[in-house]
Amino acid sequence: MKPTVVIHTNDKQMLGALVAAHSHRRNSRDPSAFDIKIIRAEDYPELQQSGRTIFRGGHERPWDPNDLQSFTPLRFSVPDLMGHQGLALVTDPDIFAVGDVGELFARDLEGKAIWCRPRPGYEKITDPLATSVMLLDCAMLPHWRFERNLADLWSHKIDYLDWINLKLENLSTIGLLEREWNDFDNLTPRTKLVHNTKRRTQPWKTGLPIDFTFKERKGLLNLAPKLVRLLAPSYTRHPDRNQEAYFYALLAEAMDLGSITQEQVEKEARLGHVRPDSPELIERYRGHLWPAEQAAPKAA
Repeated sequence: MKPTVVIHTNDKQMLGALVAAHSHRRNSRDPSAFDIKIIRAEDYPELQQSGRTIFRGGHERPWDPNDLQSFTPLRFSVPDLMGHQGLALVTDPDIFAVGDVGELFARDLEGKAIWCRPRPGYEKITDPLATSVMLLDCAMLPHWRFERNLADLWSHKIDYLDWINLKLENLSTIGLLEREWNDFDNLTPRTKLVHNTKRRTQPWKTGLPIDFTFKERKGLLNLAPKLVRLLAPSYTRHPDRNQEAYFYALLAEAMDLGSITQEQVEKEARLGHVRPDSPELIERYRGHLWPAEQAAPKAA
């Protein structure tokens, strides 16, 4: 079985997922060495049911199947998808290759089942871990049974944050990736995977109404997200213009190659999933791919 890049998404972020898939192919020295799969939350009926609640950080909250990030539980479906065999690289749909993921598939896993990096601002294995990028040895994760794990989530046997931050795992089975393999809103010549993780500034959504759920805060701090939504109800422009340029240059290239069509982009704009001026940005940034060209030169 080939190693597989699994991009999990929902329909709101599908264009990002398609651009991400293109970025992995174009920046690999040997794109035939691995497969790419895109999985959608909409294909999992258990994630589409409203009226459920989950515990998140000790707070009970409704499960919203229409939230921008309704796909996140799918991270834990991947071993089932792979038949609990082989290697999988799991990524969010807002993560784009700048380097060659073949380097990850070729690394010595040192007997670890999971490789990921700590969340920004942290550096230790005991800190909250970022599962938006995970390199998985699927055979070593027999306890990742998606239907059973979801049932535990719905019944409040597990807390969403404990699950998503790998607090339920044996830490001895986890290795730490370098930050460049999940570079949070940071694009440099060292970056391997750039992650547009700050939802408010995702480059393809600038100006659109916010459609994600804010995190819970303690006490009066819980009022802060409501004030933010009231005073700034729309996505804002990414502070790094290079990241806006990189996304739209990748999109332009994918369209030129036929893996994404103009009709798809126009449809996503009509649905409000991407900013309406996307066609203009595609033309403006076509060819602005300097980070990828520098980080992953093609073999002769």
